[in-house]
Amino acid sequence: MACESWRAKLDTYLDNELSSEEARSFDAHLRNCPACALEALSRVQTKRRVQAAGKRFTPSAEFRARIQKSVASRPQRSFGLAWRWAPAALALVLVAGGLIGGEYWSAQRNRADQVFAEVADLHVANLAGSSPVDVVSSDRHTVKPWFQGKIPFAFDLPELQNSEFSLLGGRMTYLEQTPGAHLIYQVRKHKISVFIFQEGSMPGQLGDSRPVTKKLSFNATTWSQGGLRYFVIGDASAGDIDSLARLLQTTAS
Repeated sequence: MACESWRAKLDTYLDNELSSEEARSFDAHLRNCPACALEALSRVQTKRRVQAAGKRFTPSAEFRARIQKSVASRPQRSFGLAWRWAPAALALVLVAGGLIGGEYWSAQRNRADQVFAEVADLHVANLAGSSPVDVVSSDRHTVKPWFQGKIPFAFDLPELQNSEFSLLGGRMTYLEQTPGAHLIYQVRKHKISVFIFQEGSMPGQLGDSRPVTKKLSFNATTWSQGGLRYFVIGDASAGDIDSLARLLQTTAS
């Protein structure tokens, strides 16, 4: 019964429509209630499927060819009339070009947001699971070799002796059928996920790096380095996310 009041506000929470205080309370509840965390993950995945379905239907190549053929078959107007309309035609071309360019960059942003959302899904699912890691160790020299032969690349992990972070372990993971490493770190009472994939196998283009931003109530950042794509995400502060990212970047350089 206690969770029903939380679930009644779940969609509002996922749409980032709660106040800051309510959102913080919701974050704390999800971290301590596996049932609500799984329900949140399920609804996020449903929202992603609905969004993808809305973009499924686009004009076919045959339809485009038919329209182009229809336009080409129309009789040509006189040069004078064409010249008279040239400024308007040029304006239309510029507007159309702007729209196409805008749609392209909008699609790129949407693709990046979708990848971040899927990474957030993996993080939430891990928090809600009973076995968050497959190799349990705080020793990077134990965790790193565990991945050998399980994923098609190697990576380095930072030394944490003089930092506030501790390594809890790791597990294999997949992002759109791309295998990768999922490492779990802790800073104070906050768990942070680090995901590593091969850059060439990643869907879409995410750019070289992105600053720490808020994604679905988590702080997250991503960058490309040495042919690998790194994601760091968690409910820790933006400063903690950035600090762990810098440790990883220094080790991988």
